[in-house]
Amino acid sequence: MNSRWYGSIILGEILLGFGIGIESLTSPMYIAEMARPSERGRLVSMYALFMCFGQFFAGIIDGIFADVHEGWRYMFGLASIPGFVMFIGFLFLPETPAWLASDGQFASAVLVLSSIRETEEEVESEITDIRVSLSSEELHEERGTTLMTKVWKMLRHSPTRKALLVGCSLMVMQQFCGPNAVLYYAASIYEMSGFNETTSIWLSGFTSISQMLGLVLSVMLVETAGRRILILSSLTLVAIALLGLGMSFYIGRISSAPIATSANFIDDHCLSQPALVWDGVTAYCYDCLQIKGCGFCNGVCVQGDESGPFDTSACPIGESGSFEWVGTTCANPHGWYSVFFMVMYLIVFGVGMGGLPWLVNSEIYPLKHRSLAVSISTATNWIGNLIVSSTFLTISSPAVLTTYGSFWMYSLLSFIGVVWLYFVMPETKGLSHEEIERIFSRKEEKTNVCEISSTWTLEVTEIDEEKENEYNTR
Repeated sequence: MNSRWYGSIILGEILLGFGIGIESLTSPMYIAEMARPSERGRLVSMYALFMCFGQFFAGIIDGIFADVHEGWRYMFGLASIPGFVMFIGFLFLPETPAWLASDGQFASAVLVLSSIRETEEEVESEITDIRVSLSSEELHEERGTTLMTKVWKMLRHSPTRKALLVGCSLMVMQQFCGPNAVLYYAASIYEMSGFNETTSIWLSGFTSISQMLGLVLSVMLVETAGRRILILSSLTLVAIALLGLGMSFYIGRISSAPIATSANFIDDHCLSQPALVWDGVTAYCYDCLQIKGCGFCNGVCVQGDESGPFDTSACPIGESGSFEWVGTTCANPHGWYSVFFMVMYLIVFGVGMGGLPWLVNSEIYPLKHRSLAVSISTATNWIGNLIVSSTFLTISSPAVLTTYGSFWMYSLLSFIGVVWLYFVMPETKGLSHEEIERIFSRKEEKTNVCEISSTWTLEVTEIDEEKENEYNTR
């Protein structure tokens, strides 16, 4: 690949990152504002389910073109097709009633609600809730204000500030409970269980099915069990699965073949390695393969590569008259432990922590601050993703926490998250956005709904007819 193509790929990845960031911000919020309160959880959870299906399907496409000459071109090119289809589809979608109302287009908000609700009673109830959440004074104050002014007003608003604390906590925990770490090690886990490298790569792609199963359960349970119980249960079981996953790697280490203590076969390069939480001495085959440029043969750790030792005389001859070289993965009779806990992790993660943080963040913020608050929580999620992705290889190295130590760290963070969310996260099942706002209020304010409704009725008659005609034509 020449430098010209490399620069194009980097530019494309940057643009793709911007696009995905905007999509992950707007899609859950759009679905939540268009859905009935009784169906909001299921519909936003389906967004997470189909996003996971897309990742699975993309993995299959990548696998098909992995061995094709310049197959990366097909991978990137084919990915543009669903994006183009979605772009065409979105041209025919209306703005949400909440956004139209906040923009002063009250009659348009009623028209959109009438097109997506079955009864006039539903329309009346929802438009009244929107009217209660906004006043004409607040609406005019918001227009023309700077971003920093909006942020300051949002942080001074106690219900929004409390909701933002819950929303950002959920986004942080979604990343810090280690989904990227588990998915990164998927192929290695299958190799530890005895599958060859090619089979492990394909199986790691199908691992997404476990998470999809969890998300299907989430869609089925979110409107019956509720958000709070699913998130707390999911995060608790995630912590247990991570504890077990770390234990499986530790068992894989101590159950691998031990290093012989005979001084005749000591290789100084492979004798030890830098370590923070263990002594660093090469005691098992597992330790040996953690050192770059070392392999295991008949009880000793010597320099070599995947094909064999650099010096065959360094390997002792076994009873068979030859030596057995291990350059990639040590034999592990307990490898299925890792597979079990990985599948368990992905299922229980999908049930709660996979999609529900997006759902909760799309429904807990007041209308006047919703877009800005969702933007902040979405940015928190991606920052957490960046932190975990950029630090995991370092943290999981033998020189820092080791693989099993890093999983135990994520398990501890998950347990801490359970305790924290238990005290700060309310249940929002079946509630309107305005009822959720009152949950986060210090005290419920008594509002004269009739007075607000009459004020908004007067404003509807004063709407710019040109705006209405433009909207109806569109």
